[in-house]
Amino acid sequence: MGKHFGTDGVRGRAGEFPLDERTVSIIGRSLARQFEASLGRKPRFISGRDTRESGQAIEGAIHAGVAAEGGQISSAGVITTPGVAFLTGAEGYDAGIVVSASHNPFEDNGIKVFLPSGKKLDSSIEKLIEEDIEAGEIEPVAPTVLNEDLVEGFDEKYLEHLRSAAEGSSLAGFSIVLDCANGAAYDLAPKLFRSLGAEVLVINNSPDGRNINKDCGSLHLDGLAAAVVEAGFDIGIAFDGDADRVLFVDHKGNIVDGDGTLWILATEMAEKDRLANNKVVATVMSNIGLEIAFRSRNIELIRAKVGDKYVLEELIRTGSVVGGEQSGHIIFPERSLVGDGMATAVLTLSSLARRGLSLCDAVAGFQRFPQVLVNVAVKEKRPFEEVRAIAEAAVGLEKEMAENGRLLLRYSGTENLARVMIEGVDQDDIERKAAALADIIRENLG
Repeated sequence: MGKHFGTDGVRGRAGEFPLDERTVSIIGRSLARQFEASLGRKPRFISGRDTRESGQAIEGAIHAGVAAEGGQISSAGVITTPGVAFLTGAEGYDAGIVVSASHNPFEDNGIKVFLPSGKKLDSSIEKLIEEDIEAGEIEPVAPTVLNEDLVEGFDEKYLEHLRSAAEGSSLAGFSIVLDCANGAAYDLAPKLFRSLGAEVLVINNSPDGRNINKDCGSLHLDGLAAAVVEAGFDIGIAFDGDADRVLFVDHKGNIVDGDGTLWILATEMAEKDRLANNKVVATVMSNIGLEIAFRSRNIELIRAKVGDKYVLEELIRTGSVVGGEQSGHIIFPERSLVGDGMATAVLTLSSLARRGLSLCDAVAGFQRFPQVLVNVAVKEKRPFEEVRAIAEAAVGLEKEMAENGRLLLRYSGTENLARVMIEGVDQDDIERKAAALADIIRENLG
């Protein structure tokens, strides 16, 4: 990770460095210069944004910077992150630029760049842009008014791409409540699911620039669950602000997270002999119940570090065809290298339609195991394996639980905390185990 670029591009408070208009225009100029240097010609970019009030100004500053270097740039207007990634490749642009802070509150914003392959911008280019920001030698330029005359055409091309995920299946007979998080999917998602034949009730689809992700969407599912139960509908679907992730609610209001989604999709793929190498990629946070359920179907669960970047790396490394996170960020490399909440929702619902299953029935084979998480304040973050008492206790616990439980021991990335996470068959048992290990950590590192 660089100084300004994190694992997901530049992110921060809108209007403040590095997301002030001056710096953003420098980023635009620098981006155009780096691409011109590698392509040997002026680049062509496409941009898009979510519904934050700061989005248009940031996008305008990027356009000004690119144009000042002679680059071409079109805007797809308000569109999802995966929508920009799709259009970049499909329409032959050299890169796609997304202005969004995903599931963060409206005060934040961000910039991320996709290559036509769907991969994110190479860290070597990010480093050169950071050097330009630091040097301050590139002149900033005044923001321009966005050229959005192509927006309608872009939307329709993206919707057509999303509809193809249904593989001809109709969603007629499904009644769906959509929670659009007052974000980028607010207009596209209702159009998509109605065009596939579903009965659709939409909530949180009135963005005002400040209500994106606010008490709604995939981070706050209570309202969606209540709406599904009250309407007597089949399924609730919740996106986050830029719609790269999706979570579901069944007809009783029970949440189906990314683990449940992976189970539904991978089991059908395995039945149709479409699950390459019988492997599914998840993260260290995925429930042990998913691993055990997959094992019963001779499917191997591969665990990556938390973050869609690491899931994608593991998918490519192992040649696997589906992977994702509990947060609902699911990736199908054959379709796209970017998680797409709307595509995942279409794939999931069309799978239910083909198999004649309710959401509730489709996740029945996956039993979630109880989980406990204990945070322990520590004075230092020594590797656990170097502290004999902790290492021995951890090994003992893992042997005791064997294949019916799991211990995840890690330090917080931001605080002086050790995190003890245990999953197992019995809640009381895992709570006792976690408390005992936490005491040993406290004695040695607290």
